[in-house]
Amino acid sequence: MKILKDPSKVYGLNFTNEEIENAIKNNKLLTLDLETSHLCNLKCVYCYASSGKKLSNELSINELKDIVKQAKDLGARNISIIGGGEPLLFKPIIELVNYIHELGLEQDIFTNGTCITKEIAEQLLKMKVQLVVKMNSLKPEVQDYLVGVDGTGVKIMETLQMLQDIGYNNNNLLGIESIICKQNIADMPEMWQWARDRNIIPYFEMITFQGRAKTQDLNVTIEELEKLFYQLLKIDEEKYGYTWNPHPPIAALSCNRHYYNLVVASNGFVYPCVGVDIKLGNTRHHKLAEIIQTSPILKSLRNMKENIHGSCKSCKQNIDCYGCRGMAYHLTGDCFASDPLCWFNEKKITIKKDGSII
Repeated sequence: MKILKDPSKVYGLNFTNEEIENAIKNNKLLTLDLETSHLCNLKCVYCYASSGKKLSNELSINELKDIVKQAKDLGARNISIIGGGEPLLFKPIIELVNYIHELGLEQDIFTNGTCITKEIAEQLLKMKVQLVVKMNSLKPEVQDYLVGVDGTGVKIMETLQMLQDIGYNNNNLLGIESIICKQNIADMPEMWQWARDRNIIPYFEMITFQGRAKTQDLNVTIEELEKLFYQLLKIDEEKYGYTWNPHPPIAALSCNRHYYNLVVASNGFVYPCVGVDIKLGNTRHHKLAEIIQTSPILKSLRNMKENIHGSCKSCKQNIDCYGCRGMAYHLTGDCFASDPLCWFNEKKITIKKDGSII
């Protein structure tokens, strides 16, 4: 049985313990998440940012370039251009991607898959930009419901086929991101195999109850999540020869990005992650280096093992896992609490339709 390694390239989750410890010790970054705009052509019911219309005070292309350069100077090796909107609706996106490429940084783009043309895809492929397409079900009607726009499911499948036709599923450059929720959890095992069979990296993650997700009935139980993760593990072991350790919040991967990452929103505000949306500062007033050196909450998160409490602190999984801090923050108000939706948590909870817990 081989250990699953290649998929950890998604979203900058492939660093060694030594690299992470060095980043913590020296106030460095290894990755940066960058939003380009709040503008989006879909209305995803689970969207953490409730995106749609462009904000009035969004960062300019020159400001975005400066932030990327700051991140590189702090040691960042990967830039993730993420949601908050659809990155490919940002008009200077190719200019930004070219700049990141010229700096010698790896990069990935999380896209809803509806705006990418063959011409753009070929440009991105030349620069080895990893694409992660947001796909929540093989069933068009489920996909359309979750993104709020009819016809999206068919369009995404067409996009994924086009990307495969030009060779995008070679060398771990193509992934799909799926948010696990009540409407699609039964589809996950089939979609996992669909992706594996096509050399597409499956990035299946648990939902956080923020943005639009707070107003929707998307909840799944802890027992359902545990069952799904072990189903996916069984598929990997029996069919693909991979093995991994099932725990929240991402199947087959460990999220430890609080140790070395920041999120910069399209209006310049800086956050620990998209789940822990606590403002640390704004890039129009503070350099990234200053924020890393002076933010108390960031220092506490980078010293996670000392500050986390409850079941997560003593859990046998905590060598490479600290649960989902976003889940803890939005369900308990404490980003250092034990992950409420982890099946290893001694305190079992139930999530109501409004996202509150009992």
